[in-house]
Amino acid sequence: MIIGLEHYFFVSVLLFAIGFFGVLLRKNTLVVFMCLELMLSASILALIAFSRYHTTPGQGLMEGNIFVLFIIAIAACEVAVGLSIIVALWRRNQTVELSEINELKH
Repeated sequence: MIIGLEHYFFVSVLLFAIGFFGVLLRKNTLVVFMCLELMLSASILALIAFSRYHTTPGQGLMEGNIFVLFIIAIAACEVAVGLSIIVALWRRNQTVELSEINELKH
């Protein structure tokens, strides 16, 4: 069995859907944050797959891989900022449940 682009794309769509519904349905801030990261990982998988399957052999085009490198760097910064916000919310309210945090509504 040959694994083609459609297999990678199916896994990417599946991961993105799991993350999307996790963001919509969960109330814990940490779980929502992990689902956002899952959605970002799904987009990275799709970019790598498209880059791999649309590169002519022997040319060594790396535009998709370089783009993914920038996304991973931005994701690392996002993780640092997101976790610091979650820690600040925990210190102030002693909870990370989205339904109990009223400061985000103002």
